[in-house]
Amino acid sequence: MRIRIISALLAIPLFLFVVVKKGMILDISVFLLAIIGLNEFFNAFQNIDIIPSKSVGVLSIIFMFIITLKPITLEWMMVWFFMSMLFILVNNLFKKKFDMLALSVTAMGIYYIVFFMYHIVFISHHSKYSDLIWMIFIVAWATDTFAYFTGYFFGSRKLCPSISPKKTVEGAVGGVLGSIGISALFGYFVMPKILFHCVIIGCVGSIIGQFGDLTASIFKRYTGIKDYGKIMPGHGGILDRFDSILFTAPAVYYYIVFFIK
Repeated sequence: MRIRIISALLAIPLFLFVVVKKGMILDISVFLLAIIGLNEFFNAFQNIDIIPSKSVGVLSIIFMFIITLKPITLEWMMVWFFMSMLFILVNNLFKKKFDMLALSVTAMGIYYIVFFMYHIVFISHHSKYSDLIWMIFIVAWATDTFAYFTGYFFGSRKLCPSISPKKTVEGAVGGVLGSIGISALFGYFVMPKILFHCVIIGCVGSIIGQFGDLTASIFKRYTGIKDYGKIMPGHGGILDRFDSILFTAPAVYYYIVFFIK
């Protein structure tokens, strides 16, 4: 527990600095997180002798970094999807043996880790609502915190015992309610003009984020690992801390795009 607390105390100031500064500092940070996260994901599958292409993964991240240096457009995102799949397919032409599982995991890792994570950058580049980048982390971490304590004190009914035995229905509900409450406080003090939207994001983002947590857990069970990595002592790897954020970030971004005028 001591190591876990010390690790968090060291990481929080760095996190706050990056999110407050935004701009190139945040872009580079997400770029590095995507590389580390994708490497952790691919290493997990190597544990069961499925060998995804790390070089293709890195190429896709570099290309994403380049195209997000300018204003993000649908056309450029479609080019990224095309080029990523092209890299994946062409790479298999030069292997001695065609490995459909490795190909599939490579594609899944790129879209699941890289594309989902880069929604943090998409929000930070938004011309009007870039400050809603805070909602990604508020929703994810408020949900985790309130779900843990609600489940600890009141949990009795298992949520998904085959995936994550410790998670309970009561904890999931508590996580959503806690996220709504903290999001409402954020909206009231920071963005009062869109307070209602902050509350909705707190609710929807929490539900979707918990699906992200369960998704990461099922991958860990499938590959037989406990944590994705050891980069954060006491917390595991990047994906262990960003599992729900990978789902929350797109939820926040698309809510902004379609519902906040």
